[in-house]
Amino acid sequence: MNLKSLSFAAETPPLSVLAAAKLAGVSVPADASLPPDSPPVLHFSNGRKLSGVLPLLRYFGGIASLCGGDAFQEAKIAEWLEYAPVLSVGSAFENACKHLDEYVGSRTFMVDHSFSIADIAIWSGLAGAGLRWESLRKSKKYLNLTRWYGSILAEHGDALNQITAAYVGKKGGAKSKENIASQKSNGVNGDAEKAGTPTTRGKYEVELPEAEVGKVKLRFAPEPSGYLHIGHSKAALLNTYFAQKYKGEVILRFDDTNPAKESNEFVDNLIKDVETLGVKYERITYTSDYFPELMKMAEKLIFEGKAYVDDTPREQMQKERMDGIESKCRNHSKEENLKLWEQMIAGSERGLQCCVRGKLDMQDPNKSLRDPVYYRCNPMPHHRIGAKYKVYPTYDFACPFVDSIEGITHALRSSEYHDRNAQYYWIQGDMGLRRVHIYEFSRLNMVYTLLSKRKLLWFVQNEKVNGWDDPRFPTVQGIVRRGLKIEALIQFILEMGASKNLNLMEWDKLWTINKKIIDPVCPRHTAVIEEGRVLLTLSNGPDKPFVRMIPRHKKYEGAGEKATTFTRSIWIDRADAELISVDEEVTLMDWGNAIVKKIDKDQDGNLALTGVLHLEGSVKTTKLKLTWLPQIDELVKLSLMEFDYLITKKKLEEGEDFLDVINPCTEKETAALGDANMRNVKRGDVLQLERKGYFRCDIPYLRPSKPIVLFAIPDGRQQAGLK
Repeated sequence: MNLKSLSFAAETPPLSVLAAAKLAGVSVPADASLPPDSPPVLHFSNGRKLSGVLPLLRYFGGIASLCGGDAFQEAKIAEWLEYAPVLSVGSAFENACKHLDEYVGSRTFMVDHSFSIADIAIWSGLAGAGLRWESLRKSKKYLNLTRWYGSILAEHGDALNQITAAYVGKKGGAKSKENIASQKSNGVNGDAEKAGTPTTRGKYEVELPEAEVGKVKLRFAPEPSGYLHIGHSKAALLNTYFAQKYKGEVILRFDDTNPAKESNEFVDNLIKDVETLGVKYERITYTSDYFPELMKMAEKLIFEGKAYVDDTPREQMQKERMDGIESKCRNHSKEENLKLWEQMIAGSERGLQCCVRGKLDMQDPNKSLRDPVYYRCNPMPHHRIGAKYKVYPTYDFACPFVDSIEGITHALRSSEYHDRNAQYYWIQGDMGLRRVHIYEFSRLNMVYTLLSKRKLLWFVQNEKVNGWDDPRFPTVQGIVRRGLKIEALIQFILEMGASKNLNLMEWDKLWTINKKIIDPVCPRHTAVIEEGRVLLTLSNGPDKPFVRMIPRHKKYEGAGEKATTFTRSIWIDRADAELISVDEEVTLMDWGNAIVKKIDKDQDGNLALTGVLHLEGSVKTTKLKLTWLPQIDELVKLSLMEFDYLITKKKLEEGEDFLDVINPCTEKETAALGDANMRNVKRGDVLQLERKGYFRCDIPYLRPSKPIVLFAIPDGRQQAGLK
């Protein structure tokens, strides 16, 4: 039967169907003109047609004998075909990967011992996730699934790679409509190289200048003077993105040139944070590894008259640079400069008065070219190499040297360094080194947030926060501790792309992405605020408590079950009790309706309610849906922590002191009672307290007298500050 065309929506190309056709050796013209969300349609030349991913998979699978050999295999294949679409649901993707990783642990194929359309469907679901799946592969988080994926690719790579090249964009998911529309004449089995040629690019589809596939070498070079924060994350992930795009590599380099600010603690935690982000680096280097070569280079430049030693006091030097006034030391002889350089190396009293400056152009309008400082004298020991050196290079001097020496092809720098780019190239030219391409991207700034490590250090040293991993901090460890999933951060940053426009981003957008990831899978629990809690006695309630197992998430079986105890007397929140009227029917969640018959209030304002169960009542007719807890001894104590921004202003203006806008109230603790199942919650677990929001467990259950500490996770909705 001759095939006329395969039609589908450009936004959602059916990868599994396209792959199955390719593997079956069937050539059919592709038509990406259907409206969004339309199912794929296979048109036959006689006017007949098949519609939907599953029927088309079975059709092409039948041609290639990939649909199983017996009834059990056919049924098992059908089971995996129904499961595969979960991989396209962003919020459920990683949980699906975890499930698949466990399943393929000792398997080569999804069903028994032969390749089938089940393998095609699952493989295509992973490949269609693009960078998200590639990041997980490189992180080695799911070794079994990575092995299985690789084995399928090794066996059928020619066909599968052509399909992914043609239909999967770099960010994951479908390529643009224009890209796929240009492939209509190529057909499913057309030339993949031509089919994959982009005609338009998404905001993240950017190029590095003069980049060659397989030859790109990048570096992520933080200074070990603090923990990695959300701004650094953008640089780290951009380097990873370009390394993957050009099949290159990333070096993790510590620019450790300032012993006064740096420590091994920061080095260790930066490595931890980079690995948390899933950044794969080839090796770790340190600028301090190159101190001997840097000193020789400084001496060479002094000898050649391209640098000089200056003893001008720092404040006067700064003023002279601003005014374009040459230093009195600028034209000293090289012999005099080398003599003072030796004094600096020795760390003598005279040496401590001096610095080495590059001889660039004191009249240039770009002030970064007005004889920048190359070396300073500092007797403080270095965190890695001790007191061996008394002189240390500046970042401006060391960075262009080490970038070139290490073979870096492209140095990614945020646009705040734009004026220093000319300086970077000038210094490389004076050194006689290979020129490194600079690629600029915009610095990521967040509202109500300080990203200066100096300012963050002030909060730590003045005990305004409880360390660098405080949940109020914008550090990777801080936001993860507050409940952010790393995949949400990656998605947030990749959606911004490599734009060079200045970004002042709202936290709400990031937390909204996070909610979409955690909501479909996190278990539900119940809590009642301890202060003023109200006892509701149900006169026709159970004489003896009984336990019923109910799902911890009604739409996600993977969350498991919880034991819920039903008793005659139950606790409800004071805020809910105050909304109830006598004879009002309310819904007790996970139980049924009840009618409140009596409301008592004592002289201290304490409430007590009496009512009757009315389980035959309709939950659709009630206004109030109440969370509740049984009156039993097994309830656990909770400490619910909410956090606010550390400053009260969205953006600090230039010259404005952050000390003037410090938020006086940034955390609030609320005591509550939780259901007994929360004894099993582990540190780091994310859950939802029904009608109260999402939380991450920071301190799990230890003993009855010590509360479980839960950190509130923002859900992206604007909220008032803490009182």
